[in-house]
Amino acid sequence: MNLQTNMEHPNFTIPTSTEDLDQEVQELLPSLPKEEGWLTSGICLYQGFWCPDNLLRNVIWAQKHFQSHDQDIILASFPKCGTTWLKTLIFSIVNRSRYTSSNTPLLTTTPHKLVPFLEIDLFDKTELPVDLIGTTPSMSPRLLSTHIPCSSLPESIKKSNCRVVYICRNPFDVVVSWFHFAIEGKPGKLDEEHFESFFKGQVALGPFWDHVLGYWKESLEKPHKTSFFMYEDLKGDIVSHLKRLAEFIGYPFSIEEETRGVIQEIADLCSLKNLRDLEVNKSGSYKEKFANDSFFRKGEIFSHAIWLQFSDPKVARDEYQSWCWGIDVSWSFPGIVCWLGFLHFFLVSVFHGDPLNFLFCHLLAH
Repeated sequence: MNLQTNMEHPNFTIPTSTEDLDQEVQELLPSLPKEEGWLTSGICLYQGFWCPDNLLRNVIWAQKHFQSHDQDIILASFPKCGTTWLKTLIFSIVNRSRYTSSNTPLLTTTPHKLVPFLEIDLFDKTELPVDLIGTTPSMSPRLLSTHIPCSSLPESIKKSNCRVVYICRNPFDVVVSWFHFAIEGKPGKLDEEHFESFFKGQVALGPFWDHVLGYWKESLEKPHKTSFFMYEDLKGDIVSHLKRLAEFIGYPFSIEEETRGVIQEIADLCSLKNLRDLEVNKSGSYKEKFANDSFFRKGEIFSHAIWLQFSDPKVARDEYQSWCWGIDVSWSFPGIVCWLGFLHFFLVSVFHGDPLNFLFCHLLAH
């Protein structure tokens, strides 16, 4: 293995090659439970979550070597919960004194490059990214993102005073969005088999509920470090929640900025419609695998496509009910949402209407 001296600690050397890690992962993989998943690489059960085979090495590399700093801002999420949108909002809040809506890098650079993933981008290299493992970062704050569950985050994130922003979304809409993203450009139809695998947790980074509850509990125990946001919240009242977001990450809006409409300006700049219409997001690809425009689909709340496509809605109801019964959430907010979600889904699938839409939306947002 190649070694490089840490100039801040001359007696400490850090590995710069991933050869040993690659060997470790190759030896570990055969021992892990496997599932096909919805993406092409397959998934393996690692530390209680289903990790894509092609990301396992990056996750372990980040766990072992990423050095978090108190000024870091880390966006955490389960896939397809509004991650890309929130990246643009956080980037715009932090950099609003440097850029305007007419010269922001968002006009020419995709959100994933501006707020990169630890396990997908930064540690997906043949050599360690030295800036991410040193004691003094080259820039501050660093805006980073991850899909790694809370319990499996690098220890340095858990121990530092960095801020973690988590975004959650109605699981029905996540299923729809996750499915369409996974089959992008290929024939396929969302059916009970996909619904079943999702709520059994057998999708990349699943189980969904474990992922959500992990960060939810962390936000209750350490509200100064982790803040929990709902996608529906942001869609329903973006100005007030952008204020809360800005305050949490240490970049509060001044009264003068509020008066000038800076918050609404950021909201407009980062609206899904505006982002979707930008040329940089309409062309090209991410990681040479996913079209950039696949990250800017509809972004709708309560997309009824999920139950309208089921050949047998009872299968979906049974799977979701089974999922709810298997979760020990007592009377926590996510637990209540879980059961209200089942009630909502049951009524919609039986009566082909949407009688609880307003109530459920309101409860999700609060």
